[in-house]
Amino acid sequence: MSAEQVSISLPKRILGWIKQLALWLLIALIVTSVMDIWRGKDIPRDNLPQLQGTTLAGDSLDIAKLSQDHAVLVYFWGTWCPVCNFVSPAVNQMSAYYPVVTVAMNSGEDEKLRKYLQHQGYGFDTINDSDSKIARDWSLQATPTIMIFKEGELKHYTTGFTSLPGMWWRMMFT
Repeated sequence: MSAEQVSISLPKRILGWIKQLALWLLIALIVTSVMDIWRGKDIPRDNLPQLQGTTLAGDSLDIAKLSQDHAVLVYFWGTWCPVCNFVSPAVNQMSAYYPVVTVAMNSGEDEKLRKYLQHQGYGFDTINDSDSKIARDWSLQATPTIMIFKEGELKHYTTGFTSLPGMWWRMMFT
């Protein structure tokens, strides 16, 4: 048998790599979906608590009212959360195209949070949940948590790392 007969052609190898990548992506999708369901099992579905607050800029927000005409992305995060350091830039980018409200959990006093947001270059509306009361009302167990509201209803949520394409996808099809 010659070396030419044993070696696999480049197109066949590339096809094999694509198949392996697709399999790994499918497994990752299944695992992350199961984790979302498990981590979000305590998030209320009926009789939702109100999600209202005053932003650091002094604006009053009511997610039920804000989400009547457009989907709204609500992002629960903390300055102390390492995963949030990767998700927050994507949320900031989303805020240029969609209504975004963030809830900073247990992240210090207003002035400290303002300085953090300015230093990071984030322009999203932020409610300072310094004592995590809002997070407790919603039974949140993990940060970051992203929720999508439309017409005052919770349409989608996810916890942990979420990519920019994942956020776009959820907002477009909500």
